[in-house]
Amino acid sequence: MNDSYGCKVVVEGAGFLLNNEMDDFSAKPGVPNLYGLVGNEANAIAPGKRMLSSMTPTIVLKDGKPWLIVGSPGGPQIITTVLQIVLNMIENRMNVQEAVDAPRFHHQWLPDKIAFEKRAFQTDVIERLSSIGHTLDETGSIMGSVQAIFFDTKHGLLLGASDPRGYGEAVGY
Repeated sequence: MNDSYGCKVVVEGAGFLLNNEMDDFSAKPGVPNLYGLVGNEANAIAPGKRMLSSMTPTIVLKDGKPWLIVGSPGGPQIITTVLQIVLNMIENRMNVQEAVDAPRFHHQWLPDKIAFEKRAFQTDVIERLSSIGHTLDETGSIMGSVQAIFFDTKHGLLLGASDPRGYGEAVGY
């Protein structure tokens, strides 16, 4: 849908919404879209062109077999959200739900600022980043709504995790 409820138009008699994915094309080079992403001629609205996209459905393999499946909505924050889940599990040795629940941060080219959730950085990290010229923004906005599946081969289990920031639920049968 891109934005909530797409373009907010319901197809009469069919009962579904039209999306607003055209926002991910560059209507005018150098002008940011709904999410602040800046495109150029490569993303122009024209035949054969591709839209900007941060969609990152991810399957992580271990020894050639699925280890983690993770994805999230969130526009330009998708890539950093998914990466932070993977790194939290691999580098910080969190379980899948801990990795999904952990505070997040995001930076993109424009706007040139580091957005972060409460408790994402310790005070000394915030002070150091500020001292070297970074603009920081503690945001109250939601950074993603991750859904993930971890393949626990040791115990023969599939473990699901649903982000408390959004909607969803991990269930099994």
